[in-house]
Amino acid sequence: MNRPASRTRLPTGVQTFREIRAENLYYVDKTSFAVRLFTDGKHFLLSRPRRFGKSLFVSMLKELFEGSRDLFEGLAAGRQWDWSVRRPVVLFDLCNVNASLSGDLDCDVSEQLQDMETAFGVQRCHRSARGRCRHLIRTLHERSGRRVVLLIDEYDKPIVDALHKPDIARANRDYLRRLYSVVKTCRASLRFSLLTGVTKFSKVSLFSSLNNLNDITLDPRYSTICGYTERDLDTVFAPELHGLDRDKIRQLYKGYSWGGDERVYNPYDILLLFSKREFGAYWFETGTPKFLADILVRRGVSTIRIGGLHADDALLSAFDVDAIATEALMFQTGYLTIAEVRRNNLGHPSYRLDYPNREVRVSLNRSLLSSLVPGLSDGRFGQGQNVAEHIRSGDFDQMEEALRAFFASIPSDWHRRNDIQEFEGYYASVFFALLNGFGLDARPEESSSKGRLDLVVIAPERIALIEFKLVRGKRPLDALRQIKAKGYADKHRASGKAVHLVGLKFSTETRNVALVQWETVCP
Repeated sequence: MNRPASRTRLPTGVQTFREIRAENLYYVDKTSFAVRLFTDGKHFLLSRPRRFGKSLFVSMLKELFEGSRDLFEGLAAGRQWDWSVRRPVVLFDLCNVNASLSGDLDCDVSEQLQDMETAFGVQRCHRSARGRCRHLIRTLHERSGRRVVLLIDEYDKPIVDALHKPDIARANRDYLRRLYSVVKTCRASLRFSLLTGVTKFSKVSLFSSLNNLNDITLDPRYSTICGYTERDLDTVFAPELHGLDRDKIRQLYKGYSWGGDERVYNPYDILLLFSKREFGAYWFETGTPKFLADILVRRGVSTIRIGGLHADDALLSAFDVDAIATEALMFQTGYLTIAEVRRNNLGHPSYRLDYPNREVRVSLNRSLLSSLVPGLSDGRFGQGQNVAEHIRSGDFDQMEEALRAFFASIPSDWHRRNDIQEFEGYYASVFFALLNGFGLDARPEESSSKGRLDLVVIAPERIALIEFKLVRGKRPLDALRQIKAKGYADKHRASGKAVHLVGLKFSTETRNVALVQWETVCP
């Protein structure tokens, strides 16, 4: 499909505000957030997943504070900003730092400091990066008579990139803690600072001296500071929507939330969709899903639990080298997002986490399937595809055969090598990852007044209500009777879809499907 003719070009791969504006590329106006930040306070921390527009926002701030008025014509800040004031900007860009070896981080930071010292004509007076940064900020303040702006893009990348080498990660953390302390020691010379990153390292571990750092990651007022809203697509990118399935765009890419009422799209996905004119898992494929999937399997996290994790604000912020909670890891890297916010009597929030969209749900579960099942070949992926297709068509007899063939290829003792030790837990995790990994909407533990159903699978024309049973020896178990007795089908009868009750029994002796019972209750 050809891209429609348009006077505006896509900023695919462009993270520099000046280039976007000078070349008249598409730009979603985020400048009103910059004005609000400057009005609201002084020192801020913003966490968002990779490829969400953080670097572009930092680039825009630099141009704003330096007074590049021509770049803001027609934007919100163009009308709201005091262009008579220009401020010196100290910018550290850690996006491309390779800090997995000892000394790499100091070398890169020193080079950036040298470039800024040369550009501003400031003589180097100290050996340490912290001392040089402190001297640079204070000198710029004295010379200009204006307090300085400090911007640090991807402040945590040198730590995150070295997590597989804990000693290096800790050394990088300690180095950055000393560097970032200049926000406090130079507070009289700083008017504004912003640190952006993927994670929210606790203030104790990384910002122990910064008690005035305002973390806006979950502030509803800034929930759309990065990402594209529905309105952005319908207005800014309206020429690009022609010929694309609008509902499919929403299902695949929309859904990220940081506590606000509005959910946003990942910019990277949207720009590549408009460029290639084909749907794909663009954002997911640029990450390290295998690394994440292996961590989840090693920790014994059932695939059934992933889409229903709960956390409070403290847990979502508990990211450090030596203690990374699963909930924080999944949320901060963008594989889960806030699905629901609840507050207790004191107003303290808690969050229910879920997959943001179909892209992440399908892609992550397929990656999890590869980690759960050894040597997953294209042929066995085909068997998994057959299981999903038979559910879509309502042929549960054929589903049983395909599922049995899939499980038969798994070594009989493989579940013992995973931290999901229980036989039932392992095979249920594989089954759930298989369904989601091949595009079905599988939802665990749906509640009714009489209990919890193991699994609801929603397909375009039908709904399957599935109950798992573990068969030990020859003891018969009637899963269908349980589904009927608890009235699990009642809430789905008005859906207009065919509703099927499915009892799925696993045998501890054969380590495979023992029996599939099913019947259609409506229409």
